Amino acid sequence: MFHSFDARSFPDVAKPTCHLIRPESSYEGKQGLTYFAGIATESVGSSGICMHVLTMPPGARAKAHLHENHETAIYVLSGEVHTWYGDRLENHIVAKAGDLFYIPAGVPHLPANLSGAPSSAVIARTDPKEQESVVLLPELDALVA
Repeated sequence: MFHSFDARSFPDVAKPTCHLIRPESSYEGKQGLTYFAGIATESVGSSGICMHVLTMPPGARAKAHLHENHETAIYVLSGEVHTWYGDRLENHIVAKAGDLFYIPAGVPHLPANLSGAPSSAVIARTDPKEQESVVLLPELDALVA
């Protein structure tokens, strides 16, 4: 027998809705960078994505790390970011304003702003709890001087 479901009968079940986030508050990630709070499970209840804005001051760099279970897509809004990546951080790219950069799950990386100007980027990840699968790799930090 088929039973119909009426969500109004279950007031404790939240109906999905749209959310507007203004990136005004910030937090420090395990990676050592300060992120503007954005879209995540904690802020909007997302279940498959998170998105943040990151501004790196001149000379800032993250700790070497990887994201065990999620992919990362980055759109550079301004400035440039150097990123070393690979098992021994042996690869290097420079992403500039207007560039898109993809980091697969499980790839060690270390971003840094080597310029004299701030750089900003929008970062989207496939894990709505972005910090949970961050794994710090302190043994790689010294490989990037």
